[in-house]
Amino acid sequence: MPPPRSALHPVITLDEGFFRMFMHNKRLMYTVRVSEPDPKLASLMLEQFGGPQGELAAAMRYFVQGLAEEDPGRKDLLIDIATEELSHLEVIGSIVAMLTKGVKGKLAEGAEETADMLANITAGGDSHTLSLLYGGGPALTNSAGVPWTAAYVDSIGDPTCDLRSNIAAESRAKILYERLMNVTPDPGVKEALGFLMTREVAHQKSFEKALYSIENNFPPGKLPGIPEYANKYYNMSQGPGDARGPWNQGEQWEYVDLRQDQSAVDGGDGNATVRLAAAEIAAVEKVAERTKSDLSRDPTTGADLGAGPGAGKTKQVSG
Repeated sequence: MPPPRSALHPVITLDEGFFRMFMHNKRLMYTVRVSEPDPKLASLMLEQFGGPQGELAAAMRYFVQGLAEEDPGRKDLLIDIATEELSHLEVIGSIVAMLTKGVKGKLAEGAEETADMLANITAGGDSHTLSLLYGGGPALTNSAGVPWTAAYVDSIGDPTCDLRSNIAAESRAKILYERLMNVTPDPGVKEALGFLMTREVAHQKSFEKALYSIENNFPPGKLPGIPEYANKYYNMSQGPGDARGPWNQGEQWEYVDLRQDQSAVDGGDGNATVRLAAAEIAAVEKVAERTKSDLSRDPTTGADLGAGPGAGKTKQVSG
């Protein structure tokens, strides 16, 4: 028998009374019009299918954030956009499938001379991998053939962190769409990419509004920064090119330029220490004694024995 519910141990569900399911509409979110097959272009399009800035990564990022989100408004926003990203994945996948459809059929049926077929599937990029390994269908890889990985989903479970990450992800995706549009000769494909690029702009605006609807959204997390370090700017890389701007000057910044003020800033001696038990100290000392360097020795090494032109200065070995 399961234990009874109690006020001390309430049962928590993701969403009481809310039906969780996906329903697919066979019509694409945006009509795909491909002028002619182009396996080389198809391999480039994979960057937004299975790449780190692609639509699958975005959908999974927002979906897992939405499942864990406690705020009902942000939950709805994240699930909405995650679902839309899946529809964008379908658009990109359809573009890839249309761009490879001619080669896919010819490769399957051997309907072309060997030399012509080879030229078609090695048109550039990873088009040969797309044709041979995946049969011309969209593959969950980036444009270089690297498989998709869940490591692309960089959520950390704090809404202010995740929303900032989402804003950056949408920005990066927009730039990739711009680059794909710049190398796309097909007007229909370019039109579809323009739609997808513009939706990245809309999503960025939504995420920014959600971030700033949290009254105290900076710094992330609950713990405050340590006051004596929160307003300092350390000029650590010095020389020609040093610049001052709103990121390191003004009333909110203390500019630390002197080298002696950039180390051991806590007032200590800047050394790393640890307390060890007597047995641990003895073991460490034995290791140090066994592996210490003899600074008086200059042994002949393999580099000396095999030195040839270009080796630089080496120890002279008598024959």
